[in-house]
Amino acid sequence: MHLKDYLLQGKAHKLGDDINTDYIISGRYKFKTLDRNILAQHLLEDILPNFYQQITPGDFIVAGENFGCGSSREQAPLAIKYARIGAVLARSFARIFYRNAINLGLPIIVTDTRKIKNGDELKIDLSQGKVINATAGLSLKTEPFPPEIMQIIEAGGLIEYFKKGRGWTELGR
Repeated sequence: MHLKDYLLQGKAHKLGDDINTDYIISGRYKFKTLDRNILAQHLLEDILPNFYQQITPGDFIVAGENFGCGSSREQAPLAIKYARIGAVLARSFARIFYRNAINLGLPIIVTDTRKIKNGDELKIDLSQGKVINATAGLSLKTEPFPPEIMQIIEAGGLIEYFKKGRGWTELGR
């Protein structure tokens, strides 16, 4: 089944503005291991101790402005993906983080997150560009991903896209 065929569902874990890549995964881990599962276990632990133990696969990270600022290392979106976070929602993202997340197949959604509270149940329709806050009974607008980005996300990232024998000229078809 493709991502465009169903809704992502999960609980919101609300953060503030300017969550940098060192908050997402501390340098004490990202320089010691390349093991994605170990990185995932330390997700956000400097600002939210035991965060990894509090999440359920498919849950969402919800933040304010400038999520993913800081270093350009891929370990930050990689740790989020391997913690099985369904998507990251924020009012804005650092551009390099945005690109790294897409390259890794992690859905990141730009939307007004001010009406989402910690613990709210969310449903996200990636193909329609809609975030539904089931707890508050609200629908938030976002832009649907272009076909090229949907193909990369559906494949699990850019490398997986190419491993399936696809090329640049096929993106968007």
